[in-house]
Amino acid sequence: MAPRSTKEEKMYLRIRNVCGLLGVILPWLSLFSAGIAEHIGPCKTEWWWSISASYYLSPALVGVLVPACIVLISYIGYDWTDNLITTLSGIFGLGIVLFPCKVSWIEPGTHVGFFQLPMEASHILHTLFACLFFITIALNSIIQFTKHGKTMTDRKIIRNKIYRICGYGMLALMAVFAVAKFLGAPGWTVMVVEIILLHLFGFAWLVKGEAFPFLNDKPETRQA
Repeated sequence: MAPRSTKEEKMYLRIRNVCGLLGVILPWLSLFSAGIAEHIGPCKTEWWWSISASYYLSPALVGVLVPACIVLISYIGYDWTDNLITTLSGIFGLGIVLFPCKVSWIEPGTHVGFFQLPMEASHILHTLFACLFFITIALNSIIQFTKHGKTMTDRKIIRNKIYRICGYGMLALMAVFAVAKFLGAPGWTVMVVEIILLHLFGFAWLVKGEAFPFLNDKPETRQA
């Protein structure tokens, strides 16, 4: 891929930072907006158990995740694998929104979401898309963000360590969570895991967007 102009590079840095920021604020905006909504029945104690559950109480999930997914789908990377991974992650993220999860305060069998599927069927697709979303964004951090030129600066080495910590951290957390759910972990653990996953995702993209000056290369040694 041909080198980008200074103007293009600034645009891509802004896109990366927007994507990272959306990931970081999503859980907190969901908690806040769902928290001030009216809670009835089981909803009174379970509304905060997952970001996905907040779909039924506030527009935060749709309002934040959809723009982030559009950014991912529209993102033009340095090679075809970069484009493929970000596009797939964007599509999988949209699947999270299009197919809502099941919640205890809505009657079983209720048709939900854009395609009006029974809630139980929608939940299966929701879970599948959520897993694929986090797997692809983890791989993006591990495989794509760590690429470099012929030489490596000291700060690029540090950034690569951060990218790998974020990526492998997401994969490890998902594996531990799967085991914990199988062993009967409380429902609220979903929210805790989602917050950590989204912060790892957001932090990796903010580092990639050069949001932290102390991690950036000097202009004459700049690397992605």
